[in-house]
Amino acid sequence: MTHPFEIEQETTLPASPEQVWEAIATGPGINSWFMGRNEVEPREGGIAAMDIGGHREEAVITAYEPGKRFAARTHTTADGRFMAFEYLIEGRDGGCTVLRVVQSGLLGDNWQDEYDALRRGWPFHLHTLREYLTHFPGRTGVPVSAMAPSGRWSAQKVRAAFSRGLSLPDPAAVGARAHAEPADLPPLDGEVVWSDDERIEVRTTDGIYTFLNFAGTALMFHHLFGPDTDGAEAAWQQWLTGLLG
Repeated sequence: MTHPFEIEQETTLPASPEQVWEAIATGPGINSWFMGRNEVEPREGGIAAMDIGGHREEAVITAYEPGKRFAARTHTTADGRFMAFEYLIEGRDGGCTVLRVVQSGLLGDNWQDEYDALRRGWPFHLHTLREYLTHFPGRTGVPVSAMAPSGRWSAQKVRAAFSRGLSLPDPAAVGARAHAEPADLPPLDGEVVWSDDERIEVRTTDGIYTFLNFAGTALMFHHLFGPDTDGAEAAWQQWLTGLLG
């Protein structure tokens, strides 16, 4: 049985409407703050696609008004489920932009858990978008992801492992300094900019790093803005596997 839902979020961003549009309606822009690897066909009727761990999701672009409105809708599954996304952009004085995000659709039998995860996720994603536009304007990031099953580990134990790997106290506090040394990569040295029961986010001079535990899986979604990114995904996968080993 399907259940309708709608989530609406609004945030003010320190960027022009044109900069916000590049961030939310182009593949390289989305790669710089959201999840996975993204592609966007720049037209109404085109395809917006996201690949996470080899799993590709596609949506049809239903509105494409540069600097104003971007919307997309996934295909309807056999049981009637779908998701729709709408981004509305409005410029304000002082070089700021208000972005309103609406996600809606029909969820399946586990709709309450799905809805709660989506509702918790959007404030974090919009925070990451703000970090990107504030600290890395005019640049695009290389998306790096890794995942590993956390098995019987509790969410608290996975979070403690992330904190330990980042040389942080548990629970980690916003403003704390993080340090990690993945093999074959420069050390990570940065500041915690988000911390809750599910996620720790660290910003450095060359990247935004997210460490997440969700549904029995430990995940990392990083956005790297430095010159040396070759081998980063394999190195972070090795770091994560070792952390949970």
